[in-house]
Amino acid sequence: MSEPAPNEARVIPLRPPAVRPPAARPPATRPGTTRPASERPATAPPATAPPRAAPKEPLWRDLVGDVLRRERLAQERTLKDVADAARISMPYLSEVERGRKEASSEVLAAAAHALGLGLGDLLSLAQGELIRVAGRRVPGGSRGRTGASYDGLCLAA
Repeated sequence: MSEPAPNEARVIPLRPPAVRPPAARPPATRPGTTRPASERPATAPPATAPPRAAPKEPLWRDLVGDVLRRERLAQERTLKDVADAARISMPYLSEVERGRKEASSEVLAAAAHALGLGLGDLLSLAQGELIRVAGRRVPGGSRGRTGASYDGLCLAA
């Protein structure tokens, strides 16, 4: 390997250079050198399309927020009314409803009680929403069970 020019850094590629289709025109040279640009070591991986990700399961905070908003609108109550009854700020309740904030169990219980629900009712409705959105079958989620599906709610810390 030849020595680099005095003001030029030596680049050691981590991956072999990508195979490129033949160019229709002669390769371009870098200013101040006679080596074609195509002969330079690759410094960045080639641009490829990202792999297609499997559909993501919804986040719990999104599900709970959807349930809170749906219950509030079904009762034709304003965000301010429910926030005042729950003794939480209106902007924070709005963020919870939109799934932007991960609310504590105390905040969720207060919002649920302001809507005339218990915390268990809120979580049960959110579980039903999860089943509706994600479907009953999750690939690899059975873990060897052969009996009927479990319809209960299990939260672990």
